Amino acid sequence: MRQSQRGARLAIARARCQSARVNNDAAPARPRRFLPSGPLRGTIRVPGDKSISHRSIMLGALAVGETRVSGLLEGEDVLATAAAMRAMGASVLRQAQDDRGNAEWIIHGVGVGALLQPQAPLDMGNSGTSTRLLMGVLASHAITAQFVGDASLSSRPMGRVIEPLSRMGAAFEASEGARLPLTLRGAWPAVPIEYRLPVASAQVKSAILLAGLNTAGITTVIEPVPTRDHSERMLRGFGADLTVEIVNGERVIRIVGEAELKPQTIEVPGDPSSAAFFIVAALIVPGSELLIENVGLNPTRAGLVTVLRQMGGSIEELNPREVGGEPVADLLVKHSALRGVEVDPALAPSMIDEFPVLFVAAAMAQGTTVTSGLEELRVKESDRLSAMAAALTGAGARVTEQADGLTIEGTGGEQLRGSANSRTKTHLDHRIAMSMAIAGLASRDGVEVDDTRPIATSFPMFEALLDGLAS
Repeated sequence: MRQSQRGARLAIARARCQSARVNNDAAPARPRRFLPSGPLRGTIRVPGDKSISHRSIMLGALAVGETRVSGLLEGEDVLATAAAMRAMGASVLRQAQDDRGNAEWIIHGVGVGALLQPQAPLDMGNSGTSTRLLMGVLASHAITAQFVGDASLSSRPMGRVIEPLSRMGAAFEASEGARLPLTLRGAWPAVPIEYRLPVASAQVKSAILLAGLNTAGITTVIEPVPTRDHSERMLRGFGADLTVEIVNGERVIRIVGEAELKPQTIEVPGDPSSAAFFIVAALIVPGSELLIENVGLNPTRAGLVTVLRQMGGSIEELNPREVGGEPVADLLVKHSALRGVEVDPALAPSMIDEFPVLFVAAAMAQGTTVTSGLEELRVKESDRLSAMAAALTGAGARVTEQADGLTIEGTGGEQLRGSANSRTKTHLDHRIAMSMAIAGLASRDGVEVDDTRPIATSFPMFEALLDGLAS
């Protein structure tokens, strides 16, 4: 029965197959100086959560039937995921906007096991999430695919994903250092494994679970340190047989393979990583009071709010509710006198993408902020520890870089000097660019970043939203 179902799905997929690729942006760098700002006041709404947006498209493409997604983040990273799923047989279409400018995405999936052989390399642009999660999806499909990306993505190692997926039977031919361009040959049938994560990583965990969808038997991931759990929540929502239990203080996640996923209607909450820039901006710019609506507050993502409150930040949750299985609230943020803290390394997985902008807040605080356990930041879109240490030092902050973190001596609320005669190097990293844009608001001379183009990968409307508040 299962083979006949797969045959039918493959026939449908072939009829729908569309080849789509992400075009690399060959335009020249776009530098910009972000100037000091008056009080930030008003109400804003940030784009949809990037992690949930990626997963909604992937799982919608692996379900049988029509999945509808509202609030999807339409940044370049998520569009790379959409293009890849189209290239393998799914229909992923954007519907017209409503009168509030919100679009709905309609995904007609082909079913687990029925993705098609892509006819061209899968261009992931700058998206590490797309790359690592899709490697997991394809690891248990009878597909050979080449993954390519831009210069930033091609510098990032993929070994931590390759290792467990190879145990499941997938084969890889990667560039030096386990980097892109990379060719994956999926295994079907794949072998279920039990894998203990050596380093906390939601992307590695998710890749293994996604590979387990099309693997007969039970695939198990053991997390000594909890990471963001969007994959587990969404897999269960789509009907996967997935369980989570705590054993000796560790999260043990099991998924039963050869799943039959059911289409869903998904409302994507606002991305806390995008909200983070405006939370910090409102805290450090005197006189600010900002309401940020519809922010996702999944406990595995809310570490930044916890730390900023420990620093004395005024962040109030209004209208708490649940959206698509995720906790959500509106955040009222007011300018606050921040104080330095020693950040608990155990919080790192719940705020790993928010550390660059936390460093900006620390640079404005009273006293010393110490961070550690952040080795993961050295293998993001850039080496974010070195990049932020250099950027903040160039803007007048006092920063000491360690192997696994930064120590920052704050100004006590005084403006940073800024970078009047130099450009901050972003290293094609969207979070470095946005973090230093926020630093510019709280500086005397402004901060000039060398390239704002990477911001579009995760937050296309960032500059317009910031300009509207700072004008």
